[in-house]
This record gives sequence, structure tokens and C-alpha cells, in this order.
Amino acid sequence: MLQAYFCCLFIRRNKNRSGSISIQVISKAGGRYKVLKSFGSAKTLEQEKILTQQAKQFIVKSEGTQSLFIEQDDVLIESFLNSIDNAQVKVIGPELVFGRIYTAIGYNNIEDEMFRHLVLTRLFHPGSKLKAVDYLNRYLGIEQRIDSIYRFMDKLGNQLHHQVESISFKHLKAISKNKIGLVFYDLTTLHFESSDEDDLRKTGFSKVGKHQNPQIYLGLLLTLQGYAIGYQIFEGNIFEGHTLIPVLEKFEHRFNLERPIVVADAGLLTAKNLELLEARKYQYIIGARIKNETKQIKDKIVSHRWIKNKPLTITKTNKQRLIVSYSTNRAKKDAHNRERGLKRLEKKIKSKKLTKANINNRGYNKYLKLKGNIDVCIDYQKYQKDAVWDGLKGYLTNSKLKPIKIIDNYRQLWQIEKAFRISKTDLRIRPIYHRLKHRIEAHICISFTAYNIYKELERVLQKEKSQLSVKRAAELTHTMYNLNIQLPRSKKTKSILLNMDKEQDHLYNIIKRNF
Repeated sequence: MLQAYFCCLFIRRNKNRSGSISIQVISKAGGRYKVLKSFGSAKTLEQEKILTQQAKQFIVKSEGTQSLFIEQDDVLIESFLNSIDNAQVKVIGPELVFGRIYTAIGYNNIEDEMFRHLVLTRLFHPGSKLKAVDYLNRYLGIEQRIDSIYRFMDKLGNQLHHQVESISFKHLKAISKNKIGLVFYDLTTLHFESSDEDDLRKTGFSKVGKHQNPQIYLGLLLTLQGYAIGYQIFEGNIFEGHTLIPVLEKFEHRFNLERPIVVADAGLLTAKNLELLEARKYQYIIGARIKNETKQIKDKIVSHRWIKNKPLTITKTNKQRLIVSYSTNRAKKDAHNRERGLKRLEKKIKSKKLTKANINNRGYNKYLKLKGNIDVCIDYQKYQKDAVWDGLKGYLTNSKLKPIKIIDNYRQLWQIEKAFRISKTDLRIRPIYHRLKHRIEAHICISFTAYNIYKELERVLQKEKSQLSVKRAAELTHTMYNLNIQLPRSKKTKSILLNMDKEQDHLYNIIKRNF
């Protein structure tokens, strides 16, 4: 079929036996036709449009019709854009940001690509493994089924635990200017939606009130700056105090730690733990329960006249000191919390919801007492006496650090609280929907790796004095796109990084400078 175009030159569209369409430019002179140029064959409508536009451009140039050149360029570009479909546009941000950090830390030495995908998904699109499947399929074009991810996790189990920790520690040593002189240890509970128990998942004291749900304990060892050295999983009904020594011994032997000062909260304070720490020549700073001290020590504390920024030091043994500090801000907070607890008790008593079984030392129930044989009431005298402890905080130590330094170091425990908060909120490590032990172990390993990448991004943002938070940086990766196209003539595939906005460009430049 012939189409008249610019009087002397024509575009011919031939249908081939294979079903493709050939596009040619021919000329007509003296009733004779001559093929000037062939532009190839098109298998799709969009390819045909592109080849046709190329033919039109050839005619424009051949006849010197420059006045229409820009218009033809516009038509060609518009045709090209119309040929792009969603499958060619991929979210590249997680790979550009988190992927480069993953490689820089050294996790690329873990050969299985699925581990990389699941770690980056945990950072970019945290949630269930079904969400991971959705992310891989929709945004990366990687066809996966949930069954394949579960099979991978079955295979993974605990086998990468030590390798991930070793890679993480090697990187930590590389970025640390000083030796690891201080380590922070704490536990958190991770609950399960299922009600079934087994050897690992046990009901126990839940730190988030999920006492009916099976749980596990996750012990985390961190540096002063909040970098994770390693982790340990414990059964859900273990006593907190029994976890400290096994974790310290594990990492002391594995990484040859030079007996750092151990910082932990009062939950780890047991006579046995302190005895074992001292026997192994560990120095420690542990939160003290000053209300449980001897009458002589308690009298000394409550009768002390507090001077701002001057803590009280009480020598308990040749090696051990009790440091006590006072803060007006803490006193206000303690008083407020006691008053709020009292009001809750009064409300429950008024509604007759409290019984003899509620009289115990848990929280503010310690203010309850029995009136007669069955009536529960509040011991207001005990409540008032407790005010003398408002604003006081104790620290037990065998180190030779100055009292102010001991208090400052203990206050850095917020780093471990932050680590647990990041894991639980930003990375959504809980609730855990897995039931099998090896899948639980794989889930924790993936989350631990993701946390270290998160911390490394935080480090470089602070180093570059960027105003971006890690959370905002993660959000920016959601709209960093890559376009994959096939060039019409060479048939080569070309990958094009689409232009970024100002914030994204700022983030990407930081990543390129540091990794």
C-alpha cells in the first residue's frame, strides 16, 4: 500500500509472511518506483510507529523541509514515550542506597542473592514475606513465589548467623577510631501471633503486655555509638539475669574483645551475675535497685543533701561502689507517674475490680493493702513515704571511672533502646508470624543485617552533616526510578537512571562519596 508523502517521496508499509511489518522510503520518478532506504521490520504497533517516524525524518532531511523538522522530532519523541510500559520502569532507589551500603559493609560475600533481596526489602518495604514477594515482583521484576522464600528461609536457618556477625564486626572495627572499651547489653521480647508453644517459643513476662502470646527473648550487644556487635536468641521464659554471661563469653571468644566495661540495666542485676563478672575480670556499670539496699545505705541516701551535678558515692566492698544521683526533672517525672498510678488504683477500687489477689509488689500495686478480711484499699501513708525516692537513680559499679563518667556512660543505654525501637517499628521485626525455629532464626538474621545497614546510613548522614533523617532517606528511595529500553536499530538494552529531585540527588551524592 502506497501513502503519498511530500509529493515525490513515499513511505511503504509491507506486511511480511512472519506477520511483521517492513517500513521503506521509496521515490517515484517517471512512473517508476525506487527503494531509497529500508528501516527494518516491526513486530509491535509501537515499533512500527517508531520506524515510521524515522522514515518521515529521512524524507524531511532528503527534501530539506527544515520548517517541519522540530514538529517531526516532537512526534518521534511522543511516539517513543508512548512505547514505554510500566514493566520497563523499576524502583532503583533501594539498590542505589541500601544496596551499595550492603556491598560496602561486605554482606555481598554472602553468595545467595535471595538473602540480599530479603534484607533490602526489610529496609524498603518491611512487613510480612508476602510483602517481600510483592516488592520483588512489582518493583524489581523478579518473579518469586512465597513458597520459594520459605524454602530459602528453611535452608538459611541459623547458618548465616555467625557469618553475618563476623562481617558486621569487621566493618565495625574498620569504622571505629578507638577500641571497643564499652559495651551495652539488654533484652527485649518478641511475641508471636500463634498461641502454640514449643522448645523456643514460651509464654513468659512480656515487656509489651503480650503475656498470653508465646515469645522469645532477643539479647543485643551494642557499642557506645549504638552499633550492633551481635545477638543471641533465648527461649521466652528464661530469667533475664541468666542471659548476660553467655552472651559476653560468646563474643569475647569470637572477637577477642579486650574485656570492655559492661553496661546493663537493673534487670540484669543479680548477685550471681556480679560474682561471675568479677571472677572473669569484667568491669561493669549496672542499674541499682536502691530501695532494696540495707537500711543503713537507704538512710544515708534519703538524708543526703543534694548538690547539683554532685552524685553521692557509697563504698560497698573493696571493689564495688554505689553511685546515686538526683535530678529535679526526674523527680517531677517520678512524682507525676506515682500520682497517675494512684489515680488508676483509686478508679479500680471504686469500680470494685481489685481483689486480694491484686495485693503484690508489681508496679503501683505495692500501695494496696487489705482492710479487714476482704476489702482492698490504698495505703496512702506508704504512697507519701515513697516521695523521698523521687528523682533518685542508683548505679552499681566496680570500675575506677569517676562518678560523673559512670552516670554518663549508663545514660547511653538509650542507644540500645533506640536499636530495639528501630527494629520493632522501622524494620517491623515483630510480631513474628513464623512458627518453625529455623525460620525464626532466619527472620532475626535478616533483621539484624538490615539494622546494621540502617545504622551505617545514619553514620554517613551525620558525617556529611545532612539534614536528612534515615527514615526520610528511606522514603526518598521509593521514588528513584530506572528505565530499561531497547534501542530500535541495535536492539541493545539500555538502562537509564531518571532524573531525581533535589533531596534525592543530595542523598545519592552522599552515597556515591562514601561507598
